[in-house]
Amino acid sequence: MQSQAIPYGAWVPGTPAGHVSSSARDQQAAAVGSRSAASVQKLVSENAVTVVGRRGCCMCHVVKRLLLGHGVNPTVFEVDEDDESDVVVELRKLIGEGQEDWPQFPVVFVGGKLFGGLERVMATHISGELVPVLKQAGALWL
Repeated sequence: MQSQAIPYGAWVPGTPAGHVSSSARDQQAAAVGSRSAASVQKLVSENAVTVVGRRGCCMCHVVKRLLLGHGVNPTVFEVDEDDESDVVVELRKLIGEGQEDWPQFPVVFVGGKLFGGLERVMATHISGELVPVLKQAGALWL
């Protein structure tokens, strides 16, 4: 008996189901344009864990896999190169202009608030503090 892998899907703005195949994602991404930047705030407010990263970024993949390993299914917002500056402006509005410790992509939000980047996620995972934070945000049930 041969098993098949479930295809990876990322959130593309304007899709009601939230997850689409890679070919559909590519077709829709061209039509979405800068609307994606305005969608970041909505995603962060509606999901317990949101990861914002560049499309195809290996560090975004690492964060996602770590969270999946804990039983969290994060919403992943992949940013195209063309939309990156608009998304960064939207993230700065969301986080606040006075934020000195601006994380690089991927940017992780937990419970609607900035949690940090890859370094913060890894550090809290190693110290054992990540699971309680995820439970408090409602991303973990156990």
